[in-house]
Amino acid sequence: MSDTPLKIPRHVAIIMDGNGRWAEARGLSRYEGHQAGTENLRRVIRAAADIGVQYLTVYAFSTENWGRPKDEVEGLMMLLETTIDNELEELIAEGVQIRHLGRLESMPKALARKVEHSIDATKENHRIVLNIAWNYGGRDEVVYAVQKIIADHIEPDQVTEQMISDHLFTGGIPDPDLVIRTSGEYRISNFMIWQSAYAEWYFTPTLWPDFDKHELEKAIAVYGMRERRFGKLSGGNADVANG
Repeated sequence: MSDTPLKIPRHVAIIMDGNGRWAEARGLSRYEGHQAGTENLRRVIRAAADIGVQYLTVYAFSTENWGRPKDEVEGLMMLLETTIDNELEELIAEGVQIRHLGRLESMPKALARKVEHSIDATKENHRIVLNIAWNYGGRDEVVYAVQKIIADHIEPDQVTEQMISDHLFTGGIPDPDLVIRTSGEYRISNFMIWQSAYAEWYFTPTLWPDFDKHELEKAIAVYGMRERRFGKLSGGNADVANG
């Protein structure tokens, strides 16, 4: 990295992709690939906190992932449970606040209770907020927000963009400034489709288990060179869709 200070995004979101291909290239099982990806997450959380990122959101298990082979789904559930058991104390010590994005009620009850415990146990931490998107889908999140708005008996003409944002799983959390996808794929895969409307996107061929602090700094350096216009031209004039 150069000596030029990094322009640090407040909120970084990551689509952690490539565990399976990483494992296949090494003659390992997909489960071992997911294990390697989970171990790497610990390093990336620490790197993001050291760099000064305030919010880190990771896409860990989508609503569509339930359609994967049963043994893989069960392995992922077991991996999350084991990770909570093994890593919670260290995350508390390092000042990580855990939040969950997604529907907990669809998860195994014992696992859901452990997730709730991890959220409660870290709620006073403020060094970095870790949002774990598990059983999460961007479209389902919008449905969830609409359901909450209807349940709150809010009149249609009172519904605003801010109100919808407040009713999403991410209510109270700033939108991501930078969204990273690893493994060389160029899809958003139903991830934070509302919140990432004006985020900067960064795609890298690096597979998730190999995505380290250096790779994170590269992504943030690219982010720092971009001009965020939020639909406007430089200087504040309104932009057009194809401008």
